Amino acid sequence: MTNPAAELRDRALAFRSLHVPGRPLILPNAWDAASARLVEDAGAAAVATTSAGVAWVLGAADGEGLDRGRALRAVTQIAGAVRVPVTADIESGYAQDPAGVGDTVRAVLAAGAVGVNIEDAPHGTGGGPLRPAGEQAERIAAARAAADGAGVPLFVNARVDTFLCGAGGVDDTVERAAAYLAAGADGIFVPGTVDPGTVKELAGRIDAPLNVMAGPGAPPAAELAALGVARVSVGSGIAQAAHALVRRAARELLDDGTYEAQAGGLAYGTLNALMAEAR
Repeated sequence: MTNPAAELRDRALAFRSLHVPGRPLILPNAWDAASARLVEDAGAAAVATTSAGVAWVLGAADGEGLDRGRALRAVTQIAGAVRVPVTADIESGYAQDPAGVGDTVRAVLAAGAVGVNIEDAPHGTGGGPLRPAGEQAERIAAARAAADGAGVPLFVNARVDTFLCGAGGVDDTVERAAAYLAAGADGIFVPGTVDPGTVKELAGRIDAPLNVMAGPGAPPAAELAALGVARVSVGSGIAQAAHALVRRAARELLDDGTYEAQAGGLAYGTLNALMAEAR
């Protein structure tokens, strides 16, 4: 007889072990059950969700355009579609206060995910580009306490949006990272820069696994590994590429009456068989 709580703890420990500086965890982000299965089938050791991709496929805008319930139902579907560990992008926590962030984390665990990204850029508050570091640390501490209370070593990846929002440089990022780690974060995610010198300095000065967000024009994963990176993700990049194909194929069909953009697609039988596999 299986023990769901023990299985969740085991997946969380397995996911945690994948964060190794110099040998990074590579995460092609997924946004629904089909993309998650394709990522797993490609050989990924874990699946990360993209909040933007999830929001778009559900007809909403990114930036907490989805409420907690809809966002977490998507995480449930993704986690149920794959065998590998899943980490959920929960934006700024889908909550106004730390207690609400704790509630979100408990819902993440119930959904079957064993990691979260929590960002310090607020949504819909009318304030500055970033929350005060102390306030964000309280939210991270609430996430940590909720996971610890459930007995699951959830990997809390604290996202520092200094570079993404143009709100600071290396020193500001390192200062925020230290506060978030002291509050219970396990890793630090710094999107918005892939400059080798900057990444190397961040990896050297942050006492935790460093996650960067890469995409076209960024150094290859092997180069990021050599800089000390422990995790490489691509955010909404793959979802954007998929939706670009939809636009190209639709415009070609409507404007020219031709079908060339559809060439190279997955065979119906291949995709259908992948989705039919039991998990």
